[in-house]
Amino acid sequence: MRASRLVSALMLLQSRRTMTARELADELEVSVRTVYRDMESLQHSGVPIYADTGRSGGYRLVEGYRTRLTGLTHDEAQALFLTGLPQAADQLGLGTVLASAERKLQAALPAELRHRAEEVRERFHLDAPGWYADRDEPPCLAEVAAAVWQQRRITVIYRRWKEPSVVRRTLEPLGMVLKAGRWYVVARSADGGPPRTYRVNQVLGVEGTGDPFDRPADFELAGYWRGQLEGFQERLIQGTATVRLSPAGLDRSRDVWGDAVSTSVTATASEPDRDGWITASLPIESLTHAETEMLKLGAQVEVLEPPELRERLRRTAADLAAVYR
Repeated sequence: MRASRLVSALMLLQSRRTMTARELADELEVSVRTVYRDMESLQHSGVPIYADTGRSGGYRLVEGYRTRLTGLTHDEAQALFLTGLPQAADQLGLGTVLASAERKLQAALPAELRHRAEEVRERFHLDAPGWYADRDEPPCLAEVAAAVWQQRRITVIYRRWKEPSVVRRTLEPLGMVLKAGRWYVVARSADGGPPRTYRVNQVLGVEGTGDPFDRPADFELAGYWRGQLEGFQERLIQGTATVRLSPAGLDRSRDVWGDAVSTSVTATASEPDRDGWITASLPIESLTHAETEMLKLGAQVEVLEPPELRERLRRTAADLAAVYR
């Protein structure tokens, strides 16, 4: 564990140039005293680390010193080659750059770890888009991505769901997210306000203003996205339904309903009755969405509550019976 920590400390200094003992301690989740001992150990092993004193001081490596990635474990080498999304890199115009970086990384690895990394490429493939959905091919993805990289304002023509459906906005793009094969850009409006999320596929046109902007010091893309997902889930759930499920319906529900619904069904399921049916509660969104989800299980599910949902399904069942009579 200590050897791994020493390698991590060395990589931090190599990437950030100067770090105080407190910054290293916070990053490595150890005490400042442990950092002092680690720096001393690295120095004794021949790593050219020195400490500057004063307000802007800290530990740093001698200018020009670089270390090869020989401290990677088997698992770490494998993980590095599982994190890449070549399709996304291609869409952003970084496919060639990614391939070049991977070649350099492979060259830096010892022969044994290089072999392990190649095995991962041969045996695992990451495909981000969900089933029954093609990945996004946004026409303006490259322009939006360039604005994110260059930290410059852009004026976009954006299509939205409410009227007016096509609007013109000047944005300060802070970051991009790829979710289930779909690209989103997180941006502030140029006149201020909190960041918002825009579907890149709905950007119909981009004009570069050439104007730089300052990123908010407290903005963190991953944290923002987590908050958006949590809020989205909370806004989706509008009520609860009580249902009966046959044994076949219960088995199939695990495949056709989402994880949150399946978890709720498992947690609230009653003991099976004499025919094997169970009663359970589950979260629902709109009545229209809930009706669609129940119809996926056909006669293997019966809605008991709410009465509005039960009535919707009764009418739909009658209409289907009339069609197939």
